[in-house]
Amino acid sequence: MKNLKTGAESVLNCAGVFIAIGHSPNTDIFKGQIEMDANGFIILKRGTMINVAGVFVAGDCADHVYRQAITAAGAGCAAAIDAERFLAAANQ
Repeated sequence: MKNLKTGAESVLNCAGVFIAIGHSPNTDIFKGQIEMDANGFIILKRGTMINVAGVFVAGDCADHVYRQAITAAGAGCAAAIDAERFLAAANQ
């Protein structure tokens, strides 16, 4: 391991590691197009729906609490179901 503040390096024996790649959502590409909070997280309106009709969000870019892969997978499934329902309603 390397302490980025002091530059000191050390070895830590362990059975496993969880690596976090940051706490900022990768949503800059959508600025000005969809509604986000001050930290860049996409704001949910109902379920996985956002402020743009037919656009759904899932995972870390809307989840400032859990941010875990399993949360993203579950939210992805929910967004797919919401998208299917949206398309079905549009075709009626």
